[in-house]
Amino acid sequence: MKLFVGLGNPGKEYEQTRHNVGFFVIDELAKRWNVSLKTAKFRGLFGMASVSGEKVALCKPLTYMNLSGECVRPLMDYYDISVDDVIVIYDDLDLPPGKIRLRLKGSSGGHNGVKSLIQHLGTEQFKRIRIGIGRPTGGQPVTDYVLGRFTEEEKPAVDKAVLRAADACEQAVTAPFIQVMNAFNE
Repeated sequence: MKLFVGLGNPGKEYEQTRHNVGFFVIDELAKRWNVSLKTAKFRGLFGMASVSGEKVALCKPLTYMNLSGECVRPLMDYYDISVDDVIVIYDDLDLPPGKIRLRLKGSSGGHNGVKSLIQHLGTEQFKRIRIGIGRPTGGQPVTDYVLGRFTEEEKPAVDKAVLRAADACEQAVTAPFIQVMNAFNE
């Protein structure tokens, strides 16, 4: 079973923020695959489907970003999902808005949601799809920036990136991730 985890923060006040682009991709996949995401005992929204003959699970942790691993680890344990079958989707300050980058592994890069996952999974060896949100300008604090909303100028590029990331997830259901990386990394 493949597990797709989109990182973000729960609650109305965070719904359309930069930090929630991982949630946007899970919502897009849920729509494409007709998956109903329900609150699960794993402290997240969760749903399963069969895609191209493969079982897939979608997850949006409701633990808040900095505690994402507290949702994902119990879910993996319960369904006996290997870390090799986990793909995490999240925002990245170091990529321009709308750019996506896929990686097989890596450090947290300062991302607290990824830090939590590394801590709870005990490894940096999990697949990632990073979606660029750019960096703040004019001295704006990073926290305010990531918890802010996209500008009208950024929205078209980000919307396109969310669709590309969802396309990459769909391909990753049946194709080796290295092949997906070659197709989607820009």
